[in-house]
Amino acid sequence: MDISIHSSFLPQNDPEAAIAFYRDVLGFEVRNDVGYNGLHWITVGPPSQPGTNIVLYPPSATPGVTEDEQKTIAEMMAKGTYGTLLLATKDLDGTFERLQAGDAEVIQEPTEQPYGVRDCAFRDPAGNMIRIQETR
Repeated sequence: MDISIHSSFLPQNDPEAAIAFYRDVLGFEVRNDVGYNGLHWITVGPPSQPGTNIVLYPPSATPGVTEDEQKTIAEMMAKGTYGTLLLATKDLDGTFERLQAGDAEVIQEPTEQPYGVRDCAFRDPAGNMIRIQETR
């Protein structure tokens, strides 16, 4: 079986802030920006991985989600407990400095974890946890 990751979804509640973070701070390409009924789905990805995408979507557009569930999702996003993205880099310290200079919300500075990885953590404008591991 030959399966690869094509797209993964993360919620966003401010398209302009999402684009500014993923494009200007993380250095990702904006590959698609689709608007429909006042909502935006934004596809981004690292320039070196043209076949791997992150779709930043408006959670209110998810079919079957009730109004109460939308409120819960919004609360979880605000606390940073709803979405998570795990990235990797060879230069964790340089990446951390660039993200910190870009006003990303720092959650954890580069740290050697007891489970064998060195990583750091930020939040994107929607509150999603972005962890970045150092590849060795």
